[in-house]
Amino acid sequence: MTEFHEDRCFDPDPTIRRHARTLYDETRALPIVSPHGHVDAAILASNNAFSDPASLIITPDHYILRMLYSRSVPLESLGVEPIDGKPPAAERDPRKIWQTFADHWHLFRATPTRMWLEYELREVFGVEGEPSTATAPQMYDAIMERLQSPEFRPRALFKRFNIEVLATTDAASYNLEHHKTLRTADLGGNVIPTFRPDALFAIASPGWSDELARFERVSGGAIGSYAELIRAIARRRVEFKGMGASATDHAVTVPHTERLHDSEAERLFAKAGERVATEADQSKFEAHLLMEMARLSVEDGLVMQLHAGALRNHNEPLYRRFGEHKGGDIPVATEFTRNLRTLLNAYGDHARFRLIVFTLDESTYSRELAPLAGHYPAMLLGAPWWFHDSIEGMTRFRRQTTETAGIENTAGFVDDTRAFCSIPARHDLARRVDANYLGGLVARHMIDMRDASEMAKSLAYGLARRAYRLTRSA
Repeated sequence: MTEFHEDRCFDPDPTIRRHARTLYDETRALPIVSPHGHVDAAILASNNAFSDPASLIITPDHYILRMLYSRSVPLESLGVEPIDGKPPAAERDPRKIWQTFADHWHLFRATPTRMWLEYELREVFGVEGEPSTATAPQMYDAIMERLQSPEFRPRALFKRFNIEVLATTDAASYNLEHHKTLRTADLGGNVIPTFRPDALFAIASPGWSDELARFERVSGGAIGSYAELIRAIARRRVEFKGMGASATDHAVTVPHTERLHDSEAERLFAKAGERVATEADQSKFEAHLLMEMARLSVEDGLVMQLHAGALRNHNEPLYRRFGEHKGGDIPVATEFTRNLRTLLNAYGDHARFRLIVFTLDESTYSRELAPLAGHYPAMLLGAPWWFHDSIEGMTRFRRQTTETAGIENTAGFVDDTRAFCSIPARHDLARRVDANYLGGLVARHMIDMRDASEMAKSLAYGLARRAYRLTRSA
């Protein structure tokens, strides 16, 4: 394994490195606040031992999957189960999956994924050395041995990771059963849901009717109109908030917002029920429902997250064979200034409204997003997301947004991960990068160490708590 240097990610300039090390030392032990992620709450609710290293570390991590797939490693060989019923079936032997991963370790050189994995192997599992064809069997056995001990059960790791708040992301049709279990669990922190109704907005999707039926089952009855849909969504938001939710989440390709007349919204809902809604219909319906979600956020206080600019399932054959979240989503150019104007004119100055915006289009940082967040009281900038959750990506974000928006108009760090054991690795990397960025400002005499210390602690901990309106009893 590459030398796991204590000063990794810090600038080679000795002055900056010295400041960065000091700032990182002040933040490295702070509790983890993870207000947006995709860990399955069932893992913690059941507290069953993790079955093997492959299903824990490799198969659920789409960063790993997409890199290996890009070099012609079949997803089936990584344990990903096809949904089309066609052969070959997924590899069932976790040793073989781990071996395949280790054989291709070199693909991750110079990527944040490698840094996360190195942290997991060393800091979480105490495994020395580097994955390779030769070391794979011994490394697998070492991790497997640890997974069989009580100290590596999910709840024990949750405490060890020093997680104060972990937010999951949950469909509107989710019955909240696992969160009900976790409300009384001894975790040392809180696991809270996040309300994500996107599937109900996708009226042109073949699966919309099935999702509506699932939503009807948890919301208390048939939904035969747009008005009934909105009332049911409002009730479910209250239920989620009652289980500790602090936010909603909405993923769109284009962040267009537009207020429709109720009669037009009813017409689009009717077309969906008849299964004749088009992509254009869905775009209009989605734009209107974003306005409705903002209105409901004013009423119930849930923070509204907007993730824009991912063209989902770009690889259609891959999507048909394996379904969503298998690495086939690609960024697209995104416009915010005009698209968000209707929403921000309606709610951007409202004291009860909060909008956190994430993008995959870095060109909008200084041109649009920082000026918008630097003006509208309700808007904050989300952390560098997905492809930009990296050393250089996080650094670019700070450099392109801080001069216009400062750090107080940003929402802190979110790890956005499905891989439970990568949570501390991702937060550690973010704290190192932010310490290094601030150390550079100190070295150039733009701020002093007192300012930098306060800013580092805010970036690592305080901003996320404030942005997501988290309380100690969340």
